[in-house]
Amino acid sequence: MKTIGMLVAVEMDAVLRRYGKPAAVETRCGFTVHSYDMWAYTLHVIHSGAGELSAAAATALLIDRYGAELIVNFGVVGGLTEEMAQTKTCVVERVVHYDFDTSAYDLDTVPGQYGGFEDVWLCPTPALVERAVELEPGLKRVTCASADKFVDGAAAKSALHERWGADICEMEAAAVVLTCLRSGVECLLIKTVSDGLTQGGADFGTALAETSEIALSVADRLIREL
Repeated sequence: MKTIGMLVAVEMDAVLRRYGKPAAVETRCGFTVHSYDMWAYTLHVIHSGAGELSAAAATALLIDRYGAELIVNFGVVGGLTEEMAQTKTCVVERVVHYDFDTSAYDLDTVPGQYGGFEDVWLCPTPALVERAVELEPGLKRVTCASADKFVDGAAAKSALHERWGADICEMEAAAVVLTCLRSGVECLLIKTVSDGLTQGGADFGTALAETSEIALSVADRLIREL
């Protein structure tokens, strides 16, 4: 049986509504992990909380302690263009950690680039992105801007789009993808827009339940077919 790790930042209620009572629940390194025995795989769901640091630690725990062969991250995000309006669902093709910058002393890098990587882009497993679009043709392939900040309002969102060509923004993707790349583990990121270009924190809160259900529904269908 394949072992799948699912990282959830703030949308844990959607998981519990969909999957119900887990086979096991345990706390490791301050994280709660819900484990489910599915028909063809074991699913370990970790509630990381928001932010890159927590997401990196939680992803590493899923890989090292639970033996995850695939990390799936679903969640809700901010839209950075008119097209990326509320409830739009997408598959992340590449991520930039836009507030990471060591270029002042590491002259071989530019803002957003980690040492040892050719450029700023951190890419989820390309074959899984292709398979996701094949199975769910309505998914949009997107570039994600990720950092430890909630981006609110049209001016800030437009600036991210103009600087990085990003379609969405959120707070965990860079950590998830970077940890998976360094660990040699496949990953897939499915996101649904909770607050569009002209929206912000209040809209995020209002739309959280609906948009997290949409994102998890798509992620669940894909997991079953991958």
